[in-house]
Amino acid sequence: MSTYVYGIADASHPSLPEGMGGVGDPARPVRILREAGLAAVVSDAPEGLRPKRKDLLAHQNVLSEAGAAGCLLPMRFGSVAPDDNAVTSVLAERAEHYKERLRALDGKIEYNVKASHDEEAVLHRVMSENPEIRALTEANRQAAGGTYQQRLQLGETVVAAVKAREAEDEVEIRSALEPAAVAVSVGPESTGWIANVSFLVERDSAEEFLAVAEQTRMAHPHLDLRVNGPLPPYSFVEPGPAEPAGTTIGAGTGEE
Repeated sequence: MSTYVYGIADASHPSLPEGMGGVGDPARPVRILREAGLAAVVSDAPEGLRPKRKDLLAHQNVLSEAGAAGCLLPMRFGSVAPDDNAVTSVLAERAEHYKERLRALDGKIEYNVKASHDEEAVLHRVMSENPEIRALTEANRQAAGGTYQQRLQLGETVVAAVKAREAEDEVEIRSALEPAAVAVSVGPESTGWIANVSFLVERDSAEEFLAVAEQTRMAHPHLDLRVNGPLPPYSFVEPGPAEPAGTTIGAGTGEE
């Protein structure tokens, strides 16, 4: 039977609430495996597990319950090992790495920030900032819309200006928020977002971080700035040495 891994804690981590259920239908009982001064929060892995809402919520609930008692390194949804022995082998082989991460992440939470442009607002902004675009627009207006080449030139100039604005906005967002965080992790690029960045924040400083995020939102009305959190620090459980073949602890579908 494969073993599903929710997270890793210090071996001194308090026991789980009795009868806690995890992923699967019916929910698999959650248990703890201990090795090398560490504890892995696990359950049996159901066959054909997919990121359905019920199982995503079950995964998150286990992390919330276990994390409330102390620092926990969260694994992403879908982290599966061939069996319990594979899990304890990883704990033994990567013990120093996990212990360092537990020390580094103790008392910290993650906020994921995504930003996109409001299309109408950003076009208005690049028009107001770029005299070349204004001149081309006026020339086309006076020429009853302009020739195909003139319209093409205007379109290419606008696209280039928007791209430049995207790059500048990403830098400005990070520059504003980084001082309120202790670490930053840039997420994968995806269509529609000009920024996808996770910030590691001291739990006691969360209100300060959110206030800075709101100030940044207000200062950039052409942006749609979305803050998701607080989250377990998924983006900061850094990979350590290679795991045994067939083990996918830490891999899987993210919750951001």
